Amino acid sequence: MVELTVEGRDNSVPQSTQANLMTVYLAYSEDEQRQHYLALQVKQGTSLHEALAQAGWLEKFAELAAWCEQVIGITTPTAKCWHVGIYAQKQALSYLLQPFDRIEVYRSLSADPMSQRKNKSRS
Repeated sequence: MVELTVEGRDNSVPQSTQANLMTVYLAYSEDEQRQHYLALQVKQGTSLHEALAQAGWLEKFAELAAWCEQVIGITTPTAKCWHVGIYAQKQALSYLLQPFDRIEVYRSLSADPMSQRKNKSRS
């Protein structure tokens, strides 16, 4: 099951407010069967953490919310198991989003993909 939700512009929002909005995308693959994609309208100057909250993902994914609470103050994502980024580049939760950024939520892998490929080639 793949969840794809797209939130369009709200015509009830005044034109001046819409000018300050930008579209960002969120992607999260919980596992092979459950993938979540979302297009979201946010105000310019929105942080990565604020976008996750606005999308409702901190409520929907308890593991993500717990992780965010642990690392909210870290400004340089150096941890090996960092869970969020923009276009495959790890970013701090304070990162200010740019139009059309793709927020990616990473999950822990059970095995290193490179090691798996090496093992397959030896078989």
